[in-house]
Formats: sequence, C-alpha cells, structure tokens
Amino acid sequence: MVTKPARMYTKISGPAYTRREFMGGVPYPKITTFVQGNQNKDFELEFRLIAEESCQIRHVALEAARISVNRKMLEGASADAYYLQIRPYPHQVIREHKMATGAGADRISSGMRNAFGKPVGTAARVHSGDIIMVARTTPDKAKKLRDALHKASIKLPTPCKIEITKGKDLAGRLGL
Repeated sequence: MVTKPARMYTKISGPAYTRREFMGGVPYPKITTFVQGNQNKDFELEFRLIAEESCQIRHVALEAARISVNRKMLEGASADAYYLQIRPYPHQVIREHKMATGAGADRISSGMRNAFGKPVGTAARVHSGDIIMVARTTPDKAKKLRDALHKASIKLPTPCKIEITKGKDLAGRLGL
C-alpha cells in the first residue's frame, strides 16, 4: 500500500486524474457504504459537516470518519436513531513513484527520471464550503451526534465546521 504519509496527498495540484479505463490496477476505495442508518424516518434535526479549506481526502480517511460516527452513535442506541450520508466520492486516483532502496539500488533505479508513478489509492477532491457529511437525528441524540461529527472531523485533513440546517430553533433550546 502507500508508504508515503497522507499529508503528501492533501493538496490539490494539477488537473483531475480520474479516467480509470486508461489505467491498470487502480485499487478499490476502502469506503463502500455512503448512506447508513434510518433512511425513511423524518428526523427533526439535521447537521452538516462542512470543509473550511480545499483539499483531497483519501478514501481511508473517509472510511475512518464514517466508522467513527457510526461507532459513537451505536453506543446505547440502535441504527434507527440516526441517518448518515457521506457526500464526496473518491474519484481522484493517487499515484506514487516507488523508489528502490537498499544495497545495489543505484544500479537498478534511475532516480526521479520519468517519475509518473503507479496508482496506489483514491481520494475525493473537496473545496472550501463543500458538504462532507449530512447527519440527521432526534433531539435526544443531538448532543451525541454533534460530538460524533466533531470526532469525525478530526480524522479529515481539513478543518471542518458543523452547521445545523434543519431545526435551528429546537437546537437553540437544546443548547447546541
């Protein structure tokens, strides 16, 4: 898998690299579930996790944030108590030029000459103001959901803000 740290892939640079039909061996994204929880219920409160800076979010970071919210919400509650949707999809293919290291590497490797790289993962391009997650819940689980979204934002490479878009007056009464 990727040997370089994730911070090397967070900046948006260059045009989009998304045409998988021309590439061989692009790994599947780790995140497979984008909608979970109760999709049919009409919840009173809706929270949105919004990116404050433009960046690329790797597929493993999106999956870590999703797992974090899910785990926090399932503590003492069922999956019917909330709804969660992940908005961005990791279309951007991340490439890495693997350098040969160790004894005798100088005879095999040509350094960074023609360093296009092989596909090692995917990322989602997110711009400032884009919605990353949408979550809905009931008033009794609102504080727990806000904490869960805050913990999920820590796992993402951009600072995020949590906005209440539905039920603002109810959230004000709850002290959110």
